[in-house]
Amino acid sequence: MSPPPAHPPALPLIEGMLARRTTNGPFRPDPVSREHQHLLMRVAQAAPSHFNSQPWRFVLVENPQTIAEIARISGESMTELIEAGVFFERYRRYFRFSEAEMEERRDGIHIDHLPGPLRPFTRQVFSDAGLKLMRQLGVPKKLGEDNRKLVAGSPLLLAALLDKSEYRPGELSGFYSVFGLGAAMENIWNAVGALGMGIQFVSTPMEIPRQWRAIQTLLNVPGDLELMAVYRLGYLPAGEKRPSIDWSSRHRKRLSQFVARERWGEPEEE
Repeated sequence: MSPPPAHPPALPLIEGMLARRTTNGPFRPDPVSREHQHLLMRVAQAAPSHFNSQPWRFVLVENPQTIAEIARISGESMTELIEAGVFFERYRRYFRFSEAEMEERRDGIHIDHLPGPLRPFTRQVFSDAGLKLMRQLGVPKKLGEDNRKLVAGSPLLLAALLDKSEYRPGELSGFYSVFGLGAAMENIWNAVGALGMGIQFVSTPMEIPRQWRAIQTLLNVPGDLELMAVYRLGYLPAGEKRPSIDWSSRHRKRLSQFVARERWGEPEEE
């Protein structure tokens, strides 16, 4: 029997997974077809779960008024987080400011797109002095408005929930449930590209408890379910318009940085 080729041809599924990305820009206004929505739910349904418990629940949101309200909450949350400096304080350690830094670390996000007045101060933008300058230039409100527009212009929102009879934090069932939902969402994330779609996590309301509660109320989340995340989805436009502050994050760690052979301390080489 001949040995397998050194570099076997990549399968379409694997190629799609390696090409996966998050959509930071706007979507086309076209509604997401019901066929595609159900296909995404079926790929989520195919994910593994502990004892086939399938603890995930989803809400598909197309109503323009509901989307507009979630967009308002998201934009207000972004403005509040930036204005108070909370966002940068929490996540500063992930920011990179040059290709060289990204190449060395191979993780985090490269802040490579800033409003004109801030570009000369790229590295200082996320310092205390930089935050003061951003407030003076009205950047928090601009970022909040950009965020609101992105969410408001999304034809479909997807709320991901967990059944509390399975999701019990502090117990193994809590881990199994989060693991299962993560697998379901990863299936969705890997499938959208094949449909000409994109997806992005609507994260800012989660940072502020009262705003997250407002979304739970809006979606009529009952007491036996836990709202875990909200995503925006839509079809990708031909040209991509970048937000006011944007980043790239295509670098990935080398095998030797995250894989060991037999025991930790013996890094796997490429």
